[in-house]
Amino acid sequence: MTGCASLSRGLDGDPLDTEPIPTVERIYLVPLDEAMFVARRLLEEQRLDIFENNTTHELYSQSWEIGVNVRGNRTFERYLVRPEEVGPRQSLVRIYRLQYREADDAVEEQVPEPGSQRANDHYYNHFREVFAHETFEAVPQMEGFKLRRGFRDLPLERKLLARLEMVPSLELVGGKAAIPVSDVKVAGWTPEVPEAEPRCGEPVEGVDALLTQGGTVLVADPLGTHELPDAAARMLCDATAKKLPVALAVSVPSGDQTALDEYLTSSGTDADLERLLVLSGFFRRVDQDGRSSAGVIHLLEAGRRLRAQGHAVSVVAFDSKEAVGNSREAEMAENLLAYRKEHPDAWLLVLAGDVHVRTGGVTWDSKFEPMGHRLATALPGAQVRALDVGFARGAHYACRFNVWEQVDCDVHGINPAAEARQEPGTPRKVALFDAPGETGFHGRLYLGTLSPSLPVLQRATKPVARQQAPAKPEN
Repeated sequence: MTGCASLSRGLDGDPLDTEPIPTVERIYLVPLDEAMFVARRLLEEQRLDIFENNTTHELYSQSWEIGVNVRGNRTFERYLVRPEEVGPRQSLVRIYRLQYREADDAVEEQVPEPGSQRANDHYYNHFREVFAHETFEAVPQMEGFKLRRGFRDLPLERKLLARLEMVPSLELVGGKAAIPVSDVKVAGWTPEVPEAEPRCGEPVEGVDALLTQGGTVLVADPLGTHELPDAAARMLCDATAKKLPVALAVSVPSGDQTALDEYLTSSGTDADLERLLVLSGFFRRVDQDGRSSAGVIHLLEAGRRLRAQGHAVSVVAFDSKEAVGNSREAEMAENLLAYRKEHPDAWLLVLAGDVHVRTGGVTWDSKFEPMGHRLATALPGAQVRALDVGFARGAHYACRFNVWEQVDCDVHGINPAAEARQEPGTPRKVALFDAPGETGFHGRLYLGTLSPSLPVLQRATKPVARQQAPAKPEN
C-alpha cells in the first residue's frame, strides 16, 4: 500500500503563521530514543493507543473517524511517526497523518493543489521541497479502506520541537572542582600583551539608549553560547568609548573575585589564563552548565584588553556557591548592591539566567523574588533595565533534565518562543518595549543564530549523564 505526503496547516485550527514553514528537515540534538519517547508521549496525551513496528521502530496510533458519514463513505485517520538516527545525539522525527477512505473510488495517491479546499474543511498547502513529499509503503492497513493521502502534521511537530528545544536550562550550584589544569587550549586564544586591541565585533544596534552613567543593564543569558558574550563585549566597548566607568558582572561565585581581579590586571598570556583556572574552582567543576564556557573567558579577555588600553573596567563575581532559591537571589542582589554602593557612577552590565534578571515576578511561585526585582526595588532612582534575548534557532551548551529525569550537560538545540524569534541573517540589536510586561523585561537583545560555546575545561571522557552530588540544579 502506498500514498503521497504533503504539508498541512493542521486539522485542529492551529495555524502555522506563528512559525515559518520549514524548508529543510529539523535535526534534533538529542538521542533518537529520547526524541521518540517524547513523540510517543505527545500522541498518548491525545488518549490514543500507540503501537510500534518492531522492525522499523515506527510508531502508529489507533485510527479515528473524521466527521460522521454514512457507512461506505467514511474517512479515518491515524498517526505515523517515522524515526531516523542521524548521529549519536542527532535525530530526525517525522510525524504524519494518514487518511483512509472507505469509498470504492478512493485513490491511493493524491496531492491537493495550492489553495484548494478539500473535504472535511481540511486546508492543505502544496510545496515543492523534497522533504514535503514522501511515498508511503508498508504502512498499517485498514480492512475495507484504502490509503488516500498522508501529510506532515507540522503543528504536532512544532509541539515536539518545543518539548525538545524549549526546555529550561539548569544551573548546578555546589559540587566539587575536580578537572585538572594542564596545557589549556581555548579556541581562538593566542598569548596577548597589554597593547593588544580589544575585539569589539559587529555593532549592536539601539544599545546607545542604555549606556548611561550609573545605569544597570540586566541581560538574560541563554548560557553556553558564543553570541551573548560577543554582544556583551561590544556593549563594553561602546560604553568605554563614551568614557563611562564600566563593570561587567558575571554569574561566577563571589569567592572567585580575587582570581578575576588578578586576571583583569594581567597580560593575558597562556600562563595568566592557566593561573585563573587554577585559582577559580568554578571553571573546574566536574559538571559544568554553560556559565563557565570559553565564551565567558573571551568576554573576560575583552574586559582585560579594554582595561589595558586605559579604560576604567571592573569585573564583578556576584553569584552564590551553595545557596538556592530565594536565598541565592538575595545573595546575588546583595553582592551587586554592594558594588553599586561603592561605584554609583559605573555603568553595570549584568549577565545571568532569564529568571534571575526579571524585574517582575514569576507565574509559578508568588513567593519567589528574582534578583532583578530586588535590584529594581533597592535602586528606585537608578536606571535598571532588564533585557530578554531574541534569536534564531540554534544550539548551546547547557545542562537539562532528559526524559529520564537525569542531568544531561551537553550541546542542546535551542528554539525561541514566537515573540522572541529573529530572522536568520538579521543584525543583532536592542529593541526597547513601550513598557515592561509582567516579567519586568524592558526590551529584547537580538543575538542572531545561536551556536554552542563549550566549557573551557572538560573531562577527557564524557560521563553518563547524572547529577553530581552535592551539586543542586536550579532553573
